Amino acid sequence: METNESSLHAATGAEEILNPAPQAGAEAPDGAAEQAVEMEMTDAIEHEETNEAAAEAVAAEAAEEPHHRPATAEETIAAACDILAREAADISSDDVRRLRSTWNSLHAAAPADGEGAEPDDAAVAARVKQEEMFAAILAQIKDKKAAWAAEQEAARAANLERKNAIIEEIIALADDTDNVNRTFPRYRELQDEFNAIGDVEPTEETGVWKRFQDARERFSDNLKINKELRDYDFKKNLDSKTLLLEEAESLGAEEDVITAYRRLQELHNKWRRIGPVAKELREEIWEKFKAASATVNKRYQAYFEERKAQEAEAEAAKVALCEQVEAIDTESLGGFGAWDKATATIQELQGKWRELGYASRKANRDLFGRFRAACDKFFAAKAEYFRNTREQLAANLAAKTALADEAEALKDSTEWTKAGARFVAMQQEWRAIGPVAKRHSDAVWRRFMDACNHFFEQKKKAGSGRRNEENANLAAKRALVDRLNALSAEAPRAELLAAIKEIQDEWQTIGHVPFREKDKVYEQYRARLDELRDGISDGRRRERREQFAGAVARMEGDTAGREHDRLARVLEAKRSELRTLENNLGFLNAKSKSGNSLVRDFERKIERLREDIAEIAEKLKMLAK
Repeated sequence: METNESSLHAATGAEEILNPAPQAGAEAPDGAAEQAVEMEMTDAIEHEETNEAAAEAVAAEAAEEPHHRPATAEETIAAACDILAREAADISSDDVRRLRSTWNSLHAAAPADGEGAEPDDAAVAARVKQEEMFAAILAQIKDKKAAWAAEQEAARAANLERKNAIIEEIIALADDTDNVNRTFPRYRELQDEFNAIGDVEPTEETGVWKRFQDARERFSDNLKINKELRDYDFKKNLDSKTLLLEEAESLGAEEDVITAYRRLQELHNKWRRIGPVAKELREEIWEKFKAASATVNKRYQAYFEERKAQEAEAEAAKVALCEQVEAIDTESLGGFGAWDKATATIQELQGKWRELGYASRKANRDLFGRFRAACDKFFAAKAEYFRNTREQLAANLAAKTALADEAEALKDSTEWTKAGARFVAMQQEWRAIGPVAKRHSDAVWRRFMDACNHFFEQKKKAGSGRRNEENANLAAKRALVDRLNALSAEAPRAELLAAIKEIQDEWQTIGHVPFREKDKVYEQYRARLDELRDGISDGRRRERREQFAGAVARMEGDTAGREHDRLARVLEAKRSELRTLENNLGFLNAKSKSGNSLVRDFERKIERLREDIAEIAEKLKMLAK
């Protein structure tokens, strides 16, 4: 915004107010000069009004950043009620705009709350009710402001009528040249009454002020006011303008640039209403006032140039966030893990969005619409995927439950060949069926496997001819255990993993072993596998720890703090999962035989979780240092 020097210069014309005709023997003012000042003053006033309107619009944008923003929909509705309770004159359009922006920001992240679950009807109804309530409050605020604006418009029209009447009365006084001693006090009263009257319509302000100036100048020129009154008026005006000058100079040290600029505009309005000072002092005091005003205006211009640069930076950052959300390909996301990972990414981007400042008003509105549309599209796709997946999981559960029922009905059959063929076929069918929900998978799997194991154990007992084969299988599995024992945990990781994979594949091809030896040889096999895997995991943890230590050394600024917060959240989630598994393990131990494979799986998961928790805790210590 350019410095409003034209606005400042307009005040020069106010010096001609109340400039009476000289006493007898004094020189009369130059009419041509008076006319030139008058024309210059009129042009400057008109230019000033235009710039003042522009300044008000820019100043309104300065209130963009709120000191406090409501965190929830309920707080936002409460803030709207507080605004509605104010006097209409105290309701700012900026407050309402920020309130609406806050409401929109809160609802941008709303789909994420579902964590992929089907929308709850009660939650949707509550949200719709909140939106209706918020919209109703905004409508009441708008109506209140409109009624107040109508009252102000009527008041300004009345003010214009009163000001015009005062101007006409001053003109009448100016024409009554024979009653100077009687009319001059009334003339001063009319000036005070004119200045005390409130604002008129902006389109009328310049015209009515110009007519008032003309009437005062006409009174000063036509009436022969004695020098004593004139000098007193000049002195009074000089004192008033000196006070305005001092305040204008103090605004240069005001920290709030917007407050300083607005106060300067008020000082200019007051300056215009004050009459002239002695001719020899007019230029000097005006130049000082103009210089003080230039200081404030330059700071004001610098402030908005800096703000414009910040808005451009925020706009670029928001465009980048929009592009990142739009780049997520929902068609390629398969499985709950992939969707959960993408959801975490969306939530992280939403958090970054809320941390960014404002872009320019139009760009900020357009970018928010773009960002919210991209987020809504993602969460709509996620809801559709989970809805379809739940239907598939339910169908899979029904199919596996039917197989478990059939297996339990067939487990005591002694038709070994026919029933055995059916059990093998059921196992193949089971593997062909997709997954079921986690809360049902273990139970239905245990029913099916218990029935299958019971049948085949009974079949093995009945078929003594297979004992030799089982003994051979036992020898083969023991040989594999010996090969595992011969592997060194210090061997290269790739070679060690390949050897383990080969032994696991061979183990799967070997048939049943004698029942009394089954658990023992399997425990030996599983224990050695776990030992080798733990060695590999320890090596990997060491590598990750070293890599993390290097990453910590390279972290700058707030990166370490954000990583610390993220790891703290992961640690808490791991601990919660550990507590759940330990509770489930206690339940299984109470109902399962010792050595149950499901119990062993839980124990291995618990051990891995404990190792993960220890590793995360160590990383947090590294970050704390």
